[in-house]
Amino acid sequence: MKKIEAIIRKTKFDEVKEALLDAEIEWFSYYDVRGVGKTRQERIYRGVVYDTSYIERTLLTIIVRDVNVERTVQAILKTAQTGEIGDGRIFISPVEDAVRIRTGERGDISLYDFK
Repeated sequence: MKKIEAIIRKTKFDEVKEALLDAEIEWFSYYDVRGVGKTRQERIYRGVVYDTSYIERTLLTIIVRDVNVERTVQAILKTAQTGEIGDGRIFISPVEDAVRIRTGERGDISLYDFK
């Protein structure tokens, strides 16, 4: 099992969500987050200076079986990529075990209902 964390533009969230559903990734968590990138700038609006160096993004956390890792990464890449600075990052980490609380099932089977 792997944990995939993707930091994407907030404007791309709906497209990425649909792409993940099309790739049969039916469960994930997401959070609105802020980060600091390389670009430092201030904007002035009506005489007030605003710091725009804080970047608002969405963080997706997805746990998948090993066979679904590449499909998940490609779904995110194809829909989140604009080619501009600030498209985000994808991180992939190993997951030792998972337990479904309701049934006590462990491992891959705890992630999805097998029919």
